[in-house]
Amino acid sequence: MFKKDNIETPPDKVNTFIGKDTFLKGSLDSKGSLRIDGKVEGQINSKGDFFVGENGSVAADLKARNVTIAGHFDGTIEAGGRLELKRTAVAKGTFKANALHVEDGAVLDGSMDMKTREVSTQAQGKNNERSTLSKIEP
Repeated sequence: MFKKDNIETPPDKVNTFIGKDTFLKGSLDSKGSLRIDGKVEGQINSKGDFFVGENGSVAADLKARNVTIAGHFDGTIEAGGRLELKRTAVAKGTFKANALHVEDGAVLDGSMDMKTREVSTQAQGKNNERSTLSKIEP
């Protein structure tokens, strides 16, 4: 039937929308949430959530609260909260977040830094470990 968009973002949750026929190059600062379905290159700072739709393509240094990617992303991400990659996502670069959710089929190629909760005194030395993730071919 009809193909449902991979990211469910109610209109009242998104303050700024960059449509699929739009190209933006430069710096973008926002206090609210952003959704990109077009193409964006540059630097993005958002105090709200950031979404890349299935048709979106972003090449940027990004800082946001929570980040959800269903399209293409190349660059750096610093998420104060969660980084989520939908099944159609292709993300390349360096990523920092407090939580990570990757659906089956998503591609994550790069390095990931995560803050971890202190589980026990034995785990204290392992709190800031760095792992390198890359695409695994079946």
